[in-house]
Amino acid sequence: MPNPQPEVLDFLLKRRSRPAKTLTAPVPDRAALAPMLVAAARSPDHGKLEPWREGAALARLAGLTASRGQTLAMEADKLEKTRRQFGDADLVVAVVAAPVESEKVPEVEQVLSAGAVCLALLNAALASGWGANWLTGWMASDRFFLDEGLGLAGNEFVAGFIHIGTQTHAPPERPRPDLSVKTTWVSA
Repeated sequence: MPNPQPEVLDFLLKRRSRPAKTLTAPVPDRAALAPMLVAAARSPDHGKLEPWREGAALARLAGLTASRGQTLAMEADKLEKTRRQFGDADLVVAVVAAPVESEKVPEVEQVLSAGAVCLALLNAALASGWGANWLTGWMASDRFFLDEGLGLAGNEFVAGFIHIGTQTHAPPERPRPDLSVKTTWVSA
C-alpha cells in the first residue's frame, strides 16, 4: 500500500531554481550545509561506488576562470559572465563526477548518479529555504581548469556547480514542456 507524502510532491511540482546571479549572503554555514550534502549523498548509486564527491572554492576560481578564458581567447562578454559565476558567489559546491572502472556498473550510470547528486543537493537547498541554482559552463570540463583549480584526477570532471544563498527576489516562472509532446506511452 502506498504511503503518499503530498507535501513532498507539492514541493517538487512547485520547485524553481533561483538564478545564481540573484543569490547573495548570507549563505548556509557548514552546519546548515551538512544535512543538504547528506541528502544529496542519498542519490541512487548502483554498485555503491560513490562516483562523485563535493567541494567548494571561489576567489581563486574566479581568477583562474579569467586567466584561462583569456588563454582560450574567449569573447570578453562570455568570459566575464563565467568569471562572475565564481567572483560574485558566496557559496558554490562543486559536485565532481569521479567514475571508477567497474565490470558491473557502466560509466554512464556513474555519471548519471553524479547528476542525481546535483539535483538532490539543489532540491535539499530549496527545501531548506535557501535559493539555489545548478550551473556548469566550459570550466566543468576544461582539463586545465579542473587540474589547476580543483586538483581533479584525469577521469574526473564537474557534474555541476551548485550555487546556494539567500534569494534576493522570487524567480520568474518559465515555460514548462508540454508533456503530451514529450511522453510516449508504449503499449503491450
